[in-house]
Amino acid sequence: MPSPYRALFAAPGSRRFSAAGFLGRMPLSMMGIGVVTMVSQLTGRYGLAGALSATIALSAAAIGPQISRMVDRHGQRRVLRPATLVALVASAGLLLAAHFEWPDWVLFVCAAAIGSVPSLGAMIRARWAAVYRGTPQLHTAYSFESVVDEVCFIFGPIISIGLSTAWFPEAGPLLAACFLAVGVFWLTAQRATEPEPHPQERKGGGTAMRSPGLQVLVATFVATGTIFGAVDVVTVAFADEQGHKAAASVVLALYAAGSCVAGLVFGLLRPQGSPERRWLLGVFMMGVSMIPLLLVGNLPFLAVALFVAGLAIAPTMITTMSLIEEHVPRAQLTEGMTWVSTGLAVGVALGSSIAGWVIDSAGARAGYGVPAVSGAVAVAVGFLGYRRLSRPAPGRGGTVEQHSEREERHVA
Repeated sequence: MPSPYRALFAAPGSRRFSAAGFLGRMPLSMMGIGVVTMVSQLTGRYGLAGALSATIALSAAAIGPQISRMVDRHGQRRVLRPATLVALVASAGLLLAAHFEWPDWVLFVCAAAIGSVPSLGAMIRARWAAVYRGTPQLHTAYSFESVVDEVCFIFGPIISIGLSTAWFPEAGPLLAACFLAVGVFWLTAQRATEPEPHPQERKGGGTAMRSPGLQVLVATFVATGTIFGAVDVVTVAFADEQGHKAAASVVLALYAAGSCVAGLVFGLLRPQGSPERRWLLGVFMMGVSMIPLLLVGNLPFLAVALFVAGLAIAPTMITTMSLIEEHVPRAQLTEGMTWVSTGLAVGVALGSSIAGWVIDSAGARAGYGVPAVSGAVAVAVGFLGYRRLSRPAPGRGGTVEQHSEREERHVA
């Protein structure tokens, strides 16, 4: 491991809370696809399977920020454990309902309740912020966590689909629930690194979404999530048209691998200049990288194009987390990070449904027009909201990069 990452884990407890966060985040990439695989195998109803997966995603998008808001007020341990228990009970109900062929409405109720699963990525980043706030190490920490996210998305679906098809249909979602339980309860047992709650914000504090800068970030990432959701669905359909449906998982893994590589390299750098401009450039590159997909003619070309497209993802996400620190009060940091994840989740649901409709109407190659248009929308929203991002919220301390630059000037 490169020295900046080795130094990152010199902080007491950092290895343990990062490991717990990794386990707790695996369900993010395993549960939805696991439910699709399970239900389609048990019932043969792909429409029902997709609707249940979308219900989980949209429910998490709606409930997640509220859970994170309570975490900011009351602490991770007091909120995450009961929220996780609700998600685990709902997961068990969904598995039983699918296995014993209970009415569809029971499946949807359970799927909606699974949305109470907490945003572990935001919880871990909040712990890193508490440890390294105002230092260059926070940039490395955010980079590392983006790499962890991509690793989850590379291996999570493969594990979930593989277990459900090779063992028994419920195996994928069941293992996802086990990962969630172990990750959350292990994390919340680590009290020494838990960020202090801010109960005084309960009255009159409002939601983090009052921040104009956060509004721009969330709106942009709705469009960005639409890219991700569409690329997943269209790539599976395109591989199927090419007669190699199984290769879709490998091609999509390369998409995540590109982001993983970029995140590792970006974490070794010490970016200079305005983070707002760097973020806007990242969004622009994400949009532009969708254009070559319109020209794909075979799977090898698609694999290369997606790997290159993935290179823009992690650096943009890392810079986004720094901007959230600048535009959201410290007492609402976890909620602010979760709102970005919510925007992505809503976008993924939109992208999946729109892409599916286009594929049914015009074929898989035409489906790549959906991420191309979504990329253009993301760039447009980013440009229109740039001025809001250039004005930090009153009383904020600035991003990690700005802290570093001020310290260097002071020393000089």
